[in-house]
Amino acid sequence: MPLKINWDAAGIFTSILCAIHCALLPLILTSLPLLGLNISHNSAFEWIMIGLAFIIGTYSLSHGYRKHHQSFTPLIIFAIGFFFLAAKQFFTTYHLFFLALAVIAIIAGHFMNLRLCNKSKCVDPHHSH
Repeated sequence: MPLKINWDAAGIFTSILCAIHCALLPLILTSLPLLGLNISHNSAFEWIMIGLAFIIGTYSLSHGYRKHHQSFTPLIIFAIGFFFLAAKQFFTTYHLFFLALAVIAIIAGHFMNLRLCNKSKCVDPHHSH
C-alpha cells in the first residue's frame, strides 16, 4: 500500500513551524548563542525553511489545481504569502509584520486548496498519486 500524504496539511504544519521558529524561538531560547548554537538568526537555516515551504506548497497547490479544481485562487494567495515570506528576509525592520502576513496567506492558500480538493468529485481528494 503506497504512503498517502496530505500535502496541504504538510504545508500548513511547516508554515506553523516557521511562525513558531521566527516569533518564539528568539524569546524562549536566548541562551543558545552561549552554547554556540544560533538557529534563531541563521540565514542558511531560514532559507532552507523557506525552500521547504516553497517545495511543499508548490507541489500541493499545483497538484490540487491540475488534478482537482482548476482554480488559481489558492495559488495566488500562496504566492502573496510567499512574497511576504521572502520580504521578511530583506526588510528585517518589518520581519514580524511580514511573517504574520506570510503565515496567514500561506495557510489560507493551503486551506482553500484543501477545501476545493475535498469538494471535487475525486474519490481520494488530496493524497499523492
